[in-house]
Amino acid sequence: MTLLSTVRDFLAVVYDVEVIVIRIAILLCDAIGVIVLMATVFKSVYNYFHRDRHVKLMLAQGIALALEFKLAGEVLRTVTVREWSELVVLGTIIALRGAITLLIHWEIKTEKADDETERQLKLEEAKAEAAKLENPE
Repeated sequence: MTLLSTVRDFLAVVYDVEVIVIRIAILLCDAIGVIVLMATVFKSVYNYFHRDRHVKLMLAQGIALALEFKLAGEVLRTVTVREWSELVVLGTIIALRGAITLLIHWEIKTEKADDETERQLKLEEAKAEAAKLENPE
């Protein structure tokens, strides 16, 4: 057995171990994403029935976080790709999930801005009411 074949065998074992570790990491990222999504859905349904007005925002944030974990799994999956067709499919999935994530973040930003505007209007109404009570003319 030559040194070259020994090195080649060692590198093959290292590659196999790397693929196993990456696949476990992919499964963990995907599982965490699913757990986050399910927990968010259950919490949002509970809060919806308890008339929490921030349900939409909380749900969007949970979905965004779950998508980030799923996206991390897809990025890890690109390391183990062996053919161009697999890379095209993964690239498309990553692009779609990225676009969905951007849309959700835009929705979160819009919802927060709406909440802030509503809070400012209520604050101004309260100030006007307080001023009216101080000076009943």
